[in-house]
Amino acid sequence: MRGRPWTLPLAACVALLAACATTRSKQNLLDDTLRAYASAVRWGDLAQAQAFLDPKLREQRAPSALDLARFKQVRVTAYEEQPRTPVGDDEVSQVVEIGLVNVNTQTARSIVDRQLWRYDEKDKRWWLTSGLPDITHSQ
Repeated sequence: MRGRPWTLPLAACVALLAACATTRSKQNLLDDTLRAYASAVRWGDLAQAQAFLDPKLREQRAPSALDLARFKQVRVTAYEEQPRTPVGDDEVSQVVEIGLVNVNTQTARSIVDRQLWRYDEKDKRWWLTSGLPDITHSQ
């Protein structure tokens, strides 16, 4: 080590860059996940939106036939995201205002969807743990 005094600082820099790359890729994955989920909701693709649900939640609270029918009665007209907020190292919350129009009555309304996302280190992906938007309540 006497002949190479730069070895330790170099190793520390490499370790720090690796940690930053991991964090950045996790951040990129969150960005991609939120963008894809927003797209699924905007286009009314409930099957695609369900794929973002935490598997445990999907198993416990799968949308009923009535829920599916309700989603078919509305069209999404707006999806306004608020800045996301870190809740912990592996959790992020986001509030989204979703504009809806009833396809039968043409009545417009909006709902607030409070989303909670959890990063799964094993699967290397973000899961929605708060459930699909509740379209039965107006704001």
